[in-house]
Amino acid sequence: MIKQFLFITFAVFQSFVYSQYELVWSDEFDGEELDQEKWTFDIGQGSWGWGNNELQYYTSNSSNIKVQDGMLNITAQEEQYANANYTSTRIKTKDRYDFQYGKVHARISVPVGQGLWPAFWMLGANIDQVSWPQCGEIDIMEHVNLDPVIHGTHHYNNNGHVYQGGSTICAAEQFNVYSIEWTPNHIIWSLNGNTYYSTDIGPSAISKEEFHNPFFFLLNLAVGGVWPGSPNDETVFPANMYVDYVRVYQDVSKVDDLDLVKISIQPNPINDIAQITSNQKVKEYKVVDLSGRVVFEAQNTSLVDASRFDSGLYIIYVSMTNGQIARESFMKI
Repeated sequence: MIKQFLFITFAVFQSFVYSQYELVWSDEFDGEELDQEKWTFDIGQGSWGWGNNELQYYTSNSSNIKVQDGMLNITAQEEQYANANYTSTRIKTKDRYDFQYGKVHARISVPVGQGLWPAFWMLGANIDQVSWPQCGEIDIMEHVNLDPVIHGTHHYNNNGHVYQGGSTICAAEQFNVYSIEWTPNHIIWSLNGNTYYSTDIGPSAISKEEFHNPFFFLLNLAVGGVWPGSPNDETVFPANMYVDYVRVYQDVSKVDDLDLVKISIQPNPINDIAQITSNQKVKEYKVVDLSGRVVFEAQNTSLVDASRFDSGLYIIYVSMTNGQIARESFMKI
C-alpha cells in the first residue's frame, strides 16, 4: 500500500516538475578562459565588414577577450591589425549549441561612445543552407554610440529583407538583464523584467517561418559600421563589454524538441548507489527533495550515493561539461 502511494505521488510530482521552465543551458563565465565547448570565434573582417561596413578585425587574442572574475570581457582596441585600425572579438555558439523556443536572459554591461556597436543576438542555425535573411535573426540587445536607448529587433525574408523592432530607455553602461521569451506564437523583448516590444510569429503572421527553427547565439563588440558611423576623437579605447551570464530556460510541457540532455538513473528506485547514464560527460549535479531543498551535491562523478537519503521522491539536476542541463526524477526506497 505504501509503495503504491509512493508511485502515485511520484507520477503527480513528475507532472508538476515537467510543466515548469527549466534551465537547459548556460554560461556563467566562471572559468579562467572562454569555454570552447560552448563558443567558437569569428575571425577577420568578414565580407564588406561583416555585411555592415564595420571597421574592426575580430581576433581571439587575449587583448580582445578574457574570462576573469566571473565575467566575459570583450575589448575593442584602437590598433593597427592586418588591414584594420581596430580589433575586437565576436563569439558564437554555432555548431556548439542551438535551440528552438524558450526564455533567454543575459546580464550585460556595454561601453558607450561614438562608433561603438555592442550586440547580443541570434541567427538561424540553418544559415549555411539558406543564407541571410532567410535564416532569420533575433537581436536581443543592440546599442549604438551615446544613445540613451537599447534596441530589440527581428529580421526575416518577405520578398526581401524585412526588419521590425522596438527600443527602450536604458543606462547601457550599467549592468542590465536583457531577455526574450520565444514561443511558437510570439517573441517578447524585456529589459530588467519589463516588456518593451513583442511580435507575432504565430499562424497569422506573414512570412515568419524563419522563427520556427533552431537559433544560435552571438556576442560581439563592433567598431564603426553603417548604423553607428565611425569613432571620433572623443571615443574612449580600450572599450569594454562585460557579460555576467547567458541562460536559456525551456518549458518541457510545451517544447517538443527540448534541449535537455537525455539521462537515466539506474537502478530506479534506488536503495543505495545509482549511476547517471548519458552520452555527455557529467560536470556536477544536485539532488532536490519535494520541498525544493538541496540534499546532496557532487562534482565530476556520475555516481549517486543515496544511502543516507530518507525514503521518498527526488529530482536530480545534472550539468554537463558542454553546458547543457539534464534533469530526472527518482525514488529512494
